[in-house]
Amino acid sequence: AKELQVVGLINIQFAINGREIYVLEANPRASRTLPFVSKVIGKPIPGIAALIMAGISKNIIDEPYVNFFAVKEVVLPFNKFPGTDILLGPEMRSTGEVMGIDKNFAKAYLKSQIASGIELPNKGTAFVSVKEKDKNPKLLEICKIIDELGINILATTGTLQFLSNNNINAKGVNKAYEGRPNIIDLLTDNKINLVINTTEGLQSIEDSKGIRMLALEKNLPYYTSTTGAWAAAHSMKNLNEKGLSIISLQELNNLDF
Repeated sequence: AKELQVVGLINIQFAINGREIYVLEANPRASRTLPFVSKVIGKPIPGIAALIMAGISKNIIDEPYVNFFAVKEVVLPFNKFPGTDILLGPEMRSTGEVMGIDKNFAKAYLKSQIASGIELPNKGTAFVSVKEKDKNPKLLEICKIIDELGINILATTGTLQFLSNNNINAKGVNKAYEGRPNIIDLLTDNKINLVINTTEGLQSIEDSKGIRMLALEKNLPYYTSTTGAWAAAHSMKNLNEKGLSIISLQELNNLDF
């Protein structure tokens, strides 16, 4: 931004591959995130930027004080297009955003999921199948929470072995090409309530396409990263908690959590 001598706002999009950081775009304009940030801190960032562009460059905004979590969740229009592959890439696919706010991150995330129409389960069966590098302590934490909530875990061979070796209760399920009954059959028969599936490589992505399409058709919560699944698992612990608070934006910045 300094090199481009931007006055006001700049919207930058990055792509990260390993330790390499690439700049996809750098536009001297507001981003879609700014209204979200403005609501969180109670300051009209685009308006302030416009004043700065007009030459009013004195310190007109104080350091914001935020003592709560605000989670932005995108609303994706996949349900409007049956048969669409829901695997995300660098394209802008969201058609809107929602906000979840709470003093606790897990509750804030839960509210963001509820607001975006995602129904996290408190019973039933979770399907878990992850790529090799996701077989790590984070996955164990996710599956331990799911198991403690009384949700059964079905996993494909490699994931099942990793979970079993680490004392996580799980049962095996066939991949689509490994014979029947398989995960596609279970999804078709409405026997799966949560899908955690991370893929790597063109063949793996293609093999799991049917899972993603059925998850969309059945309106199931589907996570393609262990980071997203970790947040979902922690928020699921709060599903049965009574009295999840709802506040208006007008109240937000006067609220003492």
